[in-house]
Amino acid sequence: MNEQKHVGILSLPVLVGALGYFVDIYDLLLFTLVGEKSLTDLGVTGDVINHYKLSILNYQMLGLMLGGILWGVLGDRIGRMKVLFGSILIYSIGNIANGFVDTVEQYNWLRFFTGIGLAGELGAGITLVSELLSKEKRGIGTSLVAGVGLTGCVVAYFISKELDWRTCYFLGGGLGLLLLMLRVGVLESGMFHTMKELDVQKGNFLMFFNSAYRFKKYLLCILIGLPTWYVIGILVNLSNKFAANMGVLGKVQSDKAIMLAYAAIAIGDISIGLLSQYLKSRKKSLYIFYGFSVLSFIAYFNLDGSSSQSMYLVCAALGFSTGFWAIFVTIAAESFGTNLRATAATTVPNMVRGALPLITILFTYLQGSYSFLHAAMITGVIVFIISITAALNIEETFHKDLNYLEH
Repeated sequence: MNEQKHVGILSLPVLVGALGYFVDIYDLLLFTLVGEKSLTDLGVTGDVINHYKLSILNYQMLGLMLGGILWGVLGDRIGRMKVLFGSILIYSIGNIANGFVDTVEQYNWLRFFTGIGLAGELGAGITLVSELLSKEKRGIGTSLVAGVGLTGCVVAYFISKELDWRTCYFLGGGLGLLLLMLRVGVLESGMFHTMKELDVQKGNFLMFFNSAYRFKKYLLCILIGLPTWYVIGILVNLSNKFAANMGVLGKVQSDKAIMLAYAAIAIGDISIGLLSQYLKSRKKSLYIFYGFSVLSFIAYFNLDGSSSQSMYLVCAALGFSTGFWAIFVTIAAESFGTNLRATAATTVPNMVRGALPLITILFTYLQGSYSFLHAAMITGVIVFIISITAALNIEETFHKDLNYLEH
């Protein structure tokens, strides 16, 4: 394949990827922040609110999982840029439509539709940036995309406190549509341009399973990311319940804990990118952040009788230490050839998101034999053992030349 021309870290493709992921995260977390208010406004009252919130989140999660496969395949068949902006268009329209819902059933299907759109942005952006930047700079570039993008949760939190929930959805959709204007002048990957003319399978999802070597790489890429959603989905999302069980003094608001954790994740993502550049190793930087994660995990379950501020501080520490989202998606992109790269980078993070229900099932099952706190501890230990074992077995990709194909 021909030599790839590289762009700078602060180039337009990196900017578009970062802003796209910013709006993506804003929209992805928005329902978590306005779900109760919106359902109450739709006439849902009492304990049934939690049932409907879970139902709508499940529809969104299903959309993310299916969308991850769809956009990944399309990314390798029609191009990274087309997927990047196609996904932005879909989730922008979806969020504007969310602002007009009148029934829970409409809410379910619109979050499903929006989830399909939200699934494609990060993988396409990381793939594009990985292929346009030199191997010496791509770790920093992809970390900047994720670091800037994850601050979308912080913005969503403060906006949800000030504006009506319908306006919050309209704003998210409007930001996405404005972002599409930046499409002009953004380069498509030269690697993709060269590859699309070749007679080779492109975006074949089944290729992950028809080779034991590829399947092992794909599975390991998924498993190294599991702690991110264990931390956010269970420890931070249920921080108010954990605080009550541990006798934490003062009221803990889970939405505030989520906002602080995501702000710290953004800092962590940029930090691990710089660290991997300094160490010239994805794996070594990942090991260090796993170490931070385990220490924060231990601190979390030793908050008995402490203040609510201590809980918020530890949630932020957990967020920072699991700020390896960009690196693990970058590893996925670097682990596969150009004709399968977008499929890998787009499906892997959505498979990790899809693993949260499995982690939750384990957590719920353990509560039949253990206390709420001990069930969460055991679940966490299992998740960390699986992920650290996977990281020990995955290939180092820092110096890898990405200009190759899968056959």
